[in-house]
Amino acid sequence: MLVVGTMFFKNQKLLIDKPRKRNTYQMIGGGVEEGETPLMAAIRECYEELGNHITLDPNAFELIMDFDEIATSDPNKKIHFYVFEYKKELNDEPIINEEIEKFMWYDSSQGEEILSNTLKHEVVPYCLKKGKIK
Repeated sequence: MLVVGTMFFKNQKLLIDKPRKRNTYQMIGGGVEEGETPLMAAIRECYEELGNHITLDPNAFELIMDFDEIATSDPNKKIHFYVFEYKKELNDEPIINEEIEKFMWYDSSQGEEILSNTLKHEVVPYCLKKGKIK
């Protein structure tokens, strides 16, 4: 299964969300649908999770990394994860919806126990190493 996530940064914090059906926070993202490229899926998922009111520049998405992992939601499901960075600041506030319970601007002082495997093992260590988050 192919999965995408997008990193948004503000004040050295990473935007993450908590889906209503999960116990942990995750990246803004989701599955790649048939006929989509990972970039197309990343843009679609941003609108679905953050709200259709947001303004996104498709040229501001940069593929940062991709890797194989086990899904947080299902220990028997292998996924291939593509991580994009949105190279501009998100100027619009995300809106809570049926899928998303809440949003958080995350830094490492908030601990790892609230994070999905992808955030905990790949994304947050990358962000810390690159000085993207505190």
